[in-house]
This record gives sequence, C-alpha cells and structure tokens, in this order.
Amino acid sequence: MGCATGHSSAAFRRQQIPLHFIIGVSPIAWIRFLTMHRFGLTAGGLVAGALLASGTAYADGRLEARYRMSLAGLELGRASFLLEIGSKGYTASGSARVTGVMQAVSSGKGSAGARGTVERGGALSPQSFAMDAESDKKAEAIRLVLTANTVKNVTVEPPMSPAKDRVPVSDDDKKGVLDPMTAALILVPGVEAPLAPAACDRTLSIFDGRQRYDLTLSYVRTDKVKAEKGYEGPAVVCRVAYKPVSGHRTSRAGVKYMMQNKDVYVWLAPVAGTRVLVPFKVSVATMIGTAEMEALSFVSESTGAQPAAVTGKKP
Repeated sequence: MGCATGHSSAAFRRQQIPLHFIIGVSPIAWIRFLTMHRFGLTAGGLVAGALLASGTAYADGRLEARYRMSLAGLELGRASFLLEIGSKGYTASGSARVTGVMQAVSSGKGSAGARGTVERGGALSPQSFAMDAESDKKAEAIRLVLTANTVKNVTVEPPMSPAKDRVPVSDDDKKGVLDPMTAALILVPGVEAPLAPAACDRTLSIFDGRQRYDLTLSYVRTDKVKAEKGYEGPAVVCRVAYKPVSGHRTSRAGVKYMMQNKDVYVWLAPVAGTRVLVPFKVSVATMIGTAEMEALSFVSESTGAQPAAVTGKKP
C-alpha cells in the first residue's frame, strides 16, 4: 500500500493540471485538487452558474451537502457545502480536507465562500469570492471583488510565478465571468421542469483568480441518484468540456490532456424550493484512474414560496 500511494502521489505531481479547485463540485477544479494536493474550495465549482433566466420567480431554498472524493476507488478527501439562495441574493460556502490514503503522503485543508445577487430576470451576479487553503506547509489565498460579472479587484497569494509559456490574463478576460463557487449553481430559466436536458445547454466563463477558462456542458442522460441522507431522485447528467483561455501554461501535459478529455461528467440535482441545480456527483478520467466526488448527504429545503416543481413534474 505504501508503494502504491507513493506512486500515485508522484503521478499527481506530474500531471500538474492547472485548475483552481473548488470544493470538488467542479470537475475541473476537482482535478486540480487531485493533482496539486490543495483545495481551492468554493462551493462548487463545476459547472455553472449564473445563467440567464426568464422573469420567473425563483423563490428561496437552502442546501447542506457532504461529499466523498476518491481516485480509483480510494478515498482522498471529504468536503462540505452550504448554499442559501433567495429571490434577491445568495451565499455559498464550502470546506474540504484530505483524508484516507492521501494523508500518508500529503496534507491539505481549505475553505471558501461567495456571495452575490439575483438580478431582475433571474441571472446570478457574483459580488465577492474568497478562498484560503494550506497543504504541506504551503498556504494560498485568493480574493475577488466583482460588479456586473466583471472582476474589479484581485488579490492572490502567493502570486503566480513568471513563465514563458503562461498565457497572460487581460482585462477583457475578467469581463462577463463567474467565480468558481457561483459557477456551481445552475439556475435554469423558464417555467418547465428544471431537471431537463436544457439544464446542460450552456457554456460557463470562469475566472478563479489565476486562470480564465470555459466549461461547456452538453446533455448525456438522466439518471437516478440516492444519497445516504437526503435526496433520492432524478439527476441530469452533463458532459463537461474544458477550454483554457488565459493564465494557463501551454506546455503543460495536464492542460493538453484535459482539453482532449471526453470523460468528464457532472450529475446535477435540484435544490428544493428553487430552480437551481447543483452537482450531486462528478466523474473525471485522469491519467492515473477515475476521480469521483459524490454526495453522501444532500439535504435541501424550501424556505419561501414554491417555484416551478423540481421533481420532474410540471407546475
């Protein structure tokens, strides 16, 4: 076991996939955790968020979730996520830590939070994002301030090291973006059931403080999922395609691998009382096995007027 664990740890470092992880809810960010041994937690990152919606009321809801993260069946970490969303705003927070066999070769923990407003028409507009993480005697902190989906201020510690192959981040790259945590919230427009193929029909523009990248979702199927505690029911499965825009290093093998990776999937489940979907499960093929993050507990409740049904039935 010791040799296998050491081999996996070395393989993680060789991949060097440069994505800012967020609690694990974001497939790409989850990969960064696996390869870099550090959390950039946010409630979630995968997939998406702030999408345009119609004039429908989205009501209020609350979600508490706990996740198990693994690689090739071996537990690597645990994460938690809390979301509160109302008709005018939302707050999200997450934390994660290394567990299982990874503790023998690496330590890590982190936390993150984001808040924003729900604009007229239903779009999510992030206002702030903060992340703190530490592992193997290293610490990292990121702060973002946004207005109208444009980054107004960025603080990153430690700053990115200079590299000839790193694509510079321009001011234009910071416009029309989501932070990683807000990007975990899929707000489905319209009055039809949110759990539909249309939930996957979107491209998310994300800036995590270091890198700007796009995640394009496409519908695959609808599955049934069951947590040990809480939600049991349908989940929309989306394939996720990663496209780096800036901040990444073009020569990195991990970047090239993820650009060509066709086996990245996210299972989206509903938050009661809202038209919001969030990741229930994430599966990512890596060069050393399949990485997964799956909810052990997924408990949500309506805290306001009920919007269109989130159980697959039309209102």
